[in-house]
Amino acid sequence: MHIGDGYLSPTTVAVSYAIAIPLWIYGFKKLKEKLNEETLPVIGALSALSFIIMMFNVPVPGGTSGHAVGAVLISILFGPWIGFISVSLVLLLQALIFGDGGISAWAVNSLSMGFVGSFVGYYVFKALKKFKFAPFISGWSGIVASSFLVALVLGIQPIFWSHNGHPLYFPFDLKITIPALVGEHMMFFGIVEGIFTQVVYSFLTKKEGVLV
Repeated sequence: MHIGDGYLSPTTVAVSYAIAIPLWIYGFKKLKEKLNEETLPVIGALSALSFIIMMFNVPVPGGTSGHAVGAVLISILFGPWIGFISVSLVLLLQALIFGDGGISAWAVNSLSMGFVGSFVGYYVFKALKKFKFAPFISGWSGIVASSFLVALVLGIQPIFWSHNGHPLYFPFDLKITIPALVGEHMMFFGIVEGIFTQVVYSFLTKKEGVLV
């Protein structure tokens, strides 16, 4: 789901950063409140795990890729703001070091995979917490919601930013991006994310002091 440089209009980039910057500022304050000797190594390890699983990008129709994220796991253990900030930092490192996702698209990538994924997954988990497979459903829901935002942002590019009928940035509209991205994540990547969330959550919560 990483969007690269050149796919988004300058207007989209500017708006996304205008939205993301105050959220990052508030999120870092929440992260600072959460960090201590017990939570720091776990959050660090889960962020590193998120980094690794996001590197396994599988190309999907519509001009982007799919992969697991790990944001929901962090959010249900430590809160959605922590999930958002952790994934945002992971995305920044991937963009700077590996060119996986663009700097201009960092805000959109962070808002989709970090913010939307974390908050949707977190509240789904809270609603279904008494059920055994709540982590799986929350993981699936979070990444599908993320894919929808990515599909929406990419799909509006040729609608609003074209010249003489030729797209200036991303070339495929919503009729392609939504079925391609959301469909793939509902049927495949969401299941992978759900299994990952369920398995790691079950393992970690057996250890005293990890679950909040």
